[in-house]
Amino acid sequence: MGHDANDVNHLEAAEDGRVRWRRFAVLTIPAVAVTAGLGIALAQGALAASFAVSGQQFKVSAESLTGTGFAQYGSVDVNARNELIPVAVTAIKQAELKSLCQSVVTTLPVIGDISLYLTAGQKDPVEATNLFVDATQLSGNAAFTNIEIGRDASTLDKGPDDAQGMQDLFAQQADTVAITKLRQTAWATNAGTFKLSGLSMNVSKGKKECF
Repeated sequence: MGHDANDVNHLEAAEDGRVRWRRFAVLTIPAVAVTAGLGIALAQGALAASFAVSGQQFKVSAESLTGTGFAQYGSVDVNARNELIPVAVTAIKQAELKSLCQSVVTTLPVIGDISLYLTAGQKDPVEATNLFVDATQLSGNAAFTNIEIGRDASTLDKGPDDAQGMQDLFAQQADTVAITKLRQTAWATNAGTFKLSGLSMNVSKGKKECF
């Protein structure tokens, strides 16, 4: 698949076999591929989240994320109304995040905006294993080692054991990933283990978001 000028601006080659992205744009599955492969995905149970996602996306930011065993591919989430939501799944075997923030804003009748705001990892990093994030937007400065771009999503083998997508769809994987100034909007997060040091959570009126 060819790249336009904007795509080229997102990628720049780096030494030691690494690829850096000034602004890391997540590669989502094309609408045509979603339609064509949806029947297969439903039949095989190859949907992203293992639960029905809520009707709200949430925001996540971090000063930095480092991980080993990185994979990324397109998939589909399903909500409680059986509506289909295209997502880009980022899967990492082992990850550490510094200065993690998560926020979601709910607008209620009469009351108005209510914000849930969570922080962790200000001192000791947040640790996660078999981390899956189903996102619609991601940005930051990223560096990879031994990256493979354009691999068939069904053949991924560097991420967690279940980190594979549908056959013939675009995917990428790498031995390691490092992202600074991480910003993402997501529908769901799954993890085998998730250790949040220095956890702080509060609910307040008004709009309070990570970014």
